[in-house]
Amino acid sequence: MEIWPGKPYPLGATYDGTGVNFAIFSEVATAVELCLIDDEGAETRVPLTEVDAYVWHGYLPQVEPGQRYGFRVHGPYDPAAGHRCNPAKLLLDPYAQAFDGGTSGEQPLFSYNFDDPDSLNEDDSLGHNLLSVVVNPFFDWGHDRPPRHEYHDSVIYETHVKGLTMQHPDVPEDIRGTYAALGHPAIIKHLTGLGVTAVELLPVHQFIHERTLRDQGLSNYWGYNTIGFLAPHNDYAAHGTQGQQVTEFKTMVKNLHTAGIEVILDVVYNHTAEGNHLGPTLAFRGIDNANYYRLVDTDKSHYYDTTGTGNSLLMRSPHVLQLIMDSLRYWVTEMHVDGFRFDLAATLARQFHEVSKLSAFFDIIQQDPVISQVKLIAEPWDLGDGGYQVGNFPPLWTEWNGKYRDTVRDYWRGLPSTLGEFASRLSGSSDLYAHSGRRPIASINFVTAHDGFTLRDLVSYNEKHNEANGEGGQDGENHNRSWNCGVEGPTDDPEINALRLKQQKNFLATLLLSQGVPMIAHGDELGRTQLGNNNVYAQDNELSWVDWDLDDDESDLLDFTSRLIGLRKDHPVFRRRRFFAGDAEHGGQSELGDIVWYAPQGLIMDEGAWRSHFARSIMVFLNGEAIAAPDEMGRPVLDDHFLLLFNAHHESVDFTLPEGIDATSWTVVVDTTGAEHDGDWETGQTYPVPPQSVIVLTGKPQPDAA
Repeated sequence: MEIWPGKPYPLGATYDGTGVNFAIFSEVATAVELCLIDDEGAETRVPLTEVDAYVWHGYLPQVEPGQRYGFRVHGPYDPAAGHRCNPAKLLLDPYAQAFDGGTSGEQPLFSYNFDDPDSLNEDDSLGHNLLSVVVNPFFDWGHDRPPRHEYHDSVIYETHVKGLTMQHPDVPEDIRGTYAALGHPAIIKHLTGLGVTAVELLPVHQFIHERTLRDQGLSNYWGYNTIGFLAPHNDYAAHGTQGQQVTEFKTMVKNLHTAGIEVILDVVYNHTAEGNHLGPTLAFRGIDNANYYRLVDTDKSHYYDTTGTGNSLLMRSPHVLQLIMDSLRYWVTEMHVDGFRFDLAATLARQFHEVSKLSAFFDIIQQDPVISQVKLIAEPWDLGDGGYQVGNFPPLWTEWNGKYRDTVRDYWRGLPSTLGEFASRLSGSSDLYAHSGRRPIASINFVTAHDGFTLRDLVSYNEKHNEANGEGGQDGENHNRSWNCGVEGPTDDPEINALRLKQQKNFLATLLLSQGVPMIAHGDELGRTQLGNNNVYAQDNELSWVDWDLDDDESDLLDFTSRLIGLRKDHPVFRRRRFFAGDAEHGGQSELGDIVWYAPQGLIMDEGAWRSHFARSIMVFLNGEAIAAPDEMGRPVLDDHFLLLFNAHHESVDFTLPEGIDATSWTVVVDTTGAEHDGDWETGQTYPVPPQSVIVLTGKPQPDAA
């Protein structure tokens, strides 16, 4: 077979319209073979003899898109020294943009014999591993433009390609669970009707299903088991897996952009699917183990693990950093995605032991002209020492605010002494973010996410019920800060069901009217349940998929959520670009009067009220005439006034509307009890607020009498 020298860059397989350039990095290799696989599974080996700066490369003029391939890397197999080359294993291209097939999980994928971990297994893994695929990079994007929603205007919808679409009645059956389904008009209609501005997709980088799960009849549903950082996962493709998945993904993005919806990817750059020292040899392990993975300094046969998955990538390696940056740029420039949420992001900042804001990873992100301009969201924890880093990421970043989640859950389940922190979280968490020069938009607020109870389960279960996962109930979070409203699980009691509906509305109202960026987990607007399972990572079935068959309560919840998002969109008082002027400890209260906190009696909260052990009710005034930041054209931002009445008490509480506000009457715009209100509420008058409820009032600022 004819082969030309080719070029060492770009890495991967690059089709130019005439042929394909192949390039792969390996410092440890003594020889590298490119393996072309035909439709019958037959292999043709082509030695790559050109090497520049440890990049092995060659150009094949006769190869076209759709060609399946892999590599065999010759070199030392010496685990004690950190080397695990094994040419019997057909390896994936770390830069492949598509994959075909799947992994078997059987003996040939492993470089040792199952009965002897210290042995060397030389069974050929061809037919047991995925195959890399050459893709056609050409695509008609037309007039595609990124929506570029500002953070403060954003409402993020965390979702799953398959879970959202698998049961939608208006999506054709043959495309359900795919990229084509997510870009279908029926799904886009739901998203636009809801009012969200971005979808945050659980991992779509190519991942594999662990053997242990498959043996139990389960699978890796969430996808946090990446093996290909530049390839859309092939199981979510409706029209083929020999490059068609790339075109399908691009079409999905194009359709969502046309609807004004951004696409954010949940990405897993902290580890790979190869696991610990007993894991399979799929790609990186066999290409250059010591350059890609962080090994234990005193025992290089084992991996340093801060992710709980068996390995961590070596973040001080220039080749790992290059792979990550090349991947990120590819998804932005070629796939047109709008941002990333980084799984266990603290791991990415570990060059040595500690988490460092000055790590090479953060440095190169800051300097990159492409990546620095898209949305960057950190999951600010990992399993290592000092792993919880909320509030400590550099200014360019936003963060999932776990403290917001915990505080709001505690408040609505009636825990004492929560008012002070509740105020801080509602007002944007300046205590976490202001010290680094960031704004309220640094806080990605959420009450639920994929990892944990759904919103409906949060108000229906005190305990997790994870038996379906096959781990004896040992998996998942034990401390859920949930409250079942009196009965564990489903009930026919109308009072309890009414309370659960109200509690769901309380959470949503709190979330969508807080300063910062709200994130909703898919199906929470529909009352989705996982029957108490708070860890559906392996449940690719009806338990985790969104059920679109709505009863009256679920339809009511959807309408309520849509109206809340609309209220937030229409009123800049709920999405300020700057923190309130006062001390973070008390939610920003100051002489400016941009926000004022009142006790139910209509009096400004004093120190004693803030520190009251039993206080569970509070009233918040948001001043529509004291918004510090100008609009995009530099003009003052003016809005209506709002009063937010929160009552987490189990009994009704009388609220007196405070004097001294330039609004004489107030109109109810949100009531989580569902009650109708005919007339306006008057300043100085007292009104009962039912137990466990939120009422939001709006009033027009009155001009001075003079």
